[in-house]
Amino acid sequence: MTSVNDIITRFEKFAPLALREDGDPTGFQIGSKKNIVHKMMTTLDVRPEIVQEAINKHVDFIFAHHPVMFRPAKNLDLSNPQNKMYADILKNNITVYAAHTNLDNANGGMNDWLAETIKLQNVKGLVLHDTNINGINHYMGRIGNLSHSMSVRELSELCKKEFKVSGLRLVTNDVNHLIKRVAILGGSGGKFYPIALKKGADLYITGDLYYHTSQDMLAYGLDAIDPGHHIESICKVKLQTIFQKWNQENDWKIEVITSEINTDPFTFA
Repeated sequence: MTSVNDIITRFEKFAPLALREDGDPTGFQIGSKKNIVHKMMTTLDVRPEIVQEAINKHVDFIFAHHPVMFRPAKNLDLSNPQNKMYADILKNNITVYAAHTNLDNANGGMNDWLAETIKLQNVKGLVLHDTNINGINHYMGRIGNLSHSMSVRELSELCKKEFKVSGLRLVTNDVNHLIKRVAILGGSGGKFYPIALKKGADLYITGDLYYHTSQDMLAYGLDAIDPGHHIESICKVKLQTIFQKWNQENDWKIEVITSEINTDPFTFA
């Protein structure tokens, strides 16, 4: 039988907790590490609809990218949907783990997946993490070259297609400006744009860009694409693939599925 702790221990060799950013509540979230896992589900977010999906599918271990508990509960009033979700998790004996910024910083993790999706070449790390593990550097974000130059508009269409988003925001003075070198960082990475500039990026892809940050980027001549936070949902299939591989290697005898629910809160009119 395979416990939650068995799976976490293996995962944290791939993405150690030492790689998480300060203040990030990455790691074990709810439940018991001693619980036996029969069926696990990978997801980007843990929301009430995701928990209900897990209950309906008899999942006993939810493995998420975004932490379920960004902020501590102030009370246990079950009229609060978030508190009700916690209660449903515990009532159904489900365990939850979140790999957030440790997965973002891991080699072969989130930001490599994003760079691969738009087929960047000669990829390097973007933002150096201050933790060196076994003599190996780790970075948040990636920077590399497109196979051929394309306009901001063409790259935005590529992002919409490959990341499966219906809309995105462009930060540019000229949608026909040709782009070759691209930096990408999943999640909300606007504050790191000076590093993208320093490393020669023509354009920066990241989510949740602020108004004034975007103005500053334009002033420096750096184009940007904001495809939103939800492009990180690529983690669902990528994590499933990793866990299925380890499942075979370690004879865990567990079933690994992906959430089928889209948790992106935004639509485009």
